[in-house]
Amino acid sequence: MKDQEMTVVEHLTELRKRIIWVLAVFIVALIVGFFLAGPLVDYLKQEPIADGVPIVSLHPSDALRVYMQVAFIVGAVITLPVALYHVWRFVSPGMEVQEKRGTLYFIPAACFLFIVGILFGYYVVFPMVMQFMTSITASMGADPNYGIAQYFGFMFNMVIPFGILFQLPIIVMFLTRLRILNPMRLAKARRYAYFALAVVGITLTPPEIISDILVTIPLLLLYELSIWLSRIVYRKQLKEQEAWEQEYGSQETNEPVQQ
Repeated sequence: MKDQEMTVVEHLTELRKRIIWVLAVFIVALIVGFFLAGPLVDYLKQEPIADGVPIVSLHPSDALRVYMQVAFIVGAVITLPVALYHVWRFVSPGMEVQEKRGTLYFIPAACFLFIVGILFGYYVVFPMVMQFMTSITASMGADPNYGIAQYFGFMFNMVIPFGILFQLPIIVMFLTRLRILNPMRLAKARRYAYFALAVVGITLTPPEIISDILVTIPLLLLYELSIWLSRIVYRKQLKEQEAWEQEYGSQETNEPVQQ
């Protein structure tokens, strides 16, 4: 019982140490992000997406609010690989050697897909939404003047979810590697997943069929990519299990029976 308590204490100590490391990196990245916020805001204001959109300040704290939002996002992006690495280090003692090597490659892939998701949300989804919202505002005879805090807050709320959604293949591969999911289960749940992803795509886009299709189709392709990657990981696991059984099973059958 004492050994079990010591094991729990050691796990909690290890978890606390890794959380402290992640928080320390995030604080440093947040400071870096605050210095980068000015150039990033200027760049986003000069993009064709914001071209012709009057952006005004409606409150004395709007500029500071935008700076903090941009700094937080930059800090989160910089901290993401560090956080994933410490998560991997925390759970890796319970994995086999091959599983450790296989899951370690998920970290750069997850960071890459997160950035791709953000770029997809910003360059594909956000322009369609802004164009639709601006046209609705103009049809009501109102001047489309947007507060800088409201504009960037709306943009971040549209873009960041796609960075998270694009993590689906990595999550599926990781869970398959841990033998929690397999391609057969994912294939059986395809129609339910399609329905859920279609609801997400329709919810995040303007109520027009072209925008819904342009966003929903990539999400469905992500799910199919997840099934394909899960199938690759699953087949590799079967080969590893077969090789293990041939090696160690033959040893057991060749051992002499002791009298």
